[in-house]
Amino acid sequence: MPAKVYTDRDADLGVFHNKTLAVLGYGSQGHAHALNLKDSGCKVIVGLYPGSKSRKVAVQHGFKVYDTAEAVRRADVIMVGLPDMKQADIYTHDILPNLAKGKTLLFSHGLSVHFKLIKPHPQIDVIMVAPKGPGHMVRRLYVEGKGMPALVAVGQDKSGQAKRKALAWAKGIGSTRAGVLQTTFKEETETDLFGEQAVLCGGASALVQAGFETLVQAGYQPEMAYFECLHELKLICDLMYESGISGMRFSVSETAKYGDITRGPRVINGAVRKEMKKILREIQTGQFTRQWVKEYQGGLKNYNRLLKKGETHLIEKTGSHLRSMMPWMSKKNIRGVQASY
Repeated sequence: MPAKVYTDRDADLGVFHNKTLAVLGYGSQGHAHALNLKDSGCKVIVGLYPGSKSRKVAVQHGFKVYDTAEAVRRADVIMVGLPDMKQADIYTHDILPNLAKGKTLLFSHGLSVHFKLIKPHPQIDVIMVAPKGPGHMVRRLYVEGKGMPALVAVGQDKSGQAKRKALAWAKGIGSTRAGVLQTTFKEETETDLFGEQAVLCGGASALVQAGFETLVQAGYQPEMAYFECLHELKLICDLMYESGISGMRFSVSETAKYGDITRGPRVINGAVRKEMKKILREIQTGQFTRQWVKEYQGGLKNYNRLLKKGETHLIEKTGSHLRSMMPWMSKKNIRGVQASY
């Protein structure tokens, strides 16, 4: 059965009349939610830790900025726009002591709640509004009069109005212009993690590197391997994004199409599918989250080692050289740049 789609007519920003909305964190999602809600006529404040580099930026954008605890105390609805691994500690020290009956806590991703890194205050509403795109696109589409599709979920409904609040927030950031689907904290968290690990980030990057290595080890020039295994991937992804897999196949040559439908299943074979199911089980049981928490608390040693290994791969050097020859391409050297919270 298809999921119900909520649009502008299903949401009422009047829910936030005389209410103060706080956005904790002013990074990718935080800044977009805050700006869009403000432009939608809502009263929005920003909560940041005392030394945050984002304080100046938020003030320049017209917000009153408070320390995190004070923002929670002043607000009726509080968005936790903080990195997953920082949420539990900040919740314990700054958020929970300032929560009270009638307040609402909002998340854009369900990991901390679903895997119980955070135990919600028993007398508040807990909701999720998760745009299906990065913050800069959430903001850009809003400014253009459009919207980024989003998911909404209710984790705890003490007021009987939690869903109305989630839909109102979604409308305030522009998502009901495009369409909003209802889900659960469990479904959003587990599917989001699986998509990142098995397909979008982990699966795609590993596939690209493996294809590149296969060609280079067979004696082909790294530049040829880069073009065929990474550079042209954008074309295929854009075609799938715009028209689906069938639409992509319609647009490529018959030779490419035949190779796709006969060789693709040999790459993503039974063993790969078995490993995908194993990854999904690790997510569902909380094994991945426990491992990630342990890694974070241990100083991110293996995390940093693996990232460094990826940065020194031949495909990175090759790509940097080839991209310098492409004047039409917007150059982005984003390594080492991190959003401030």
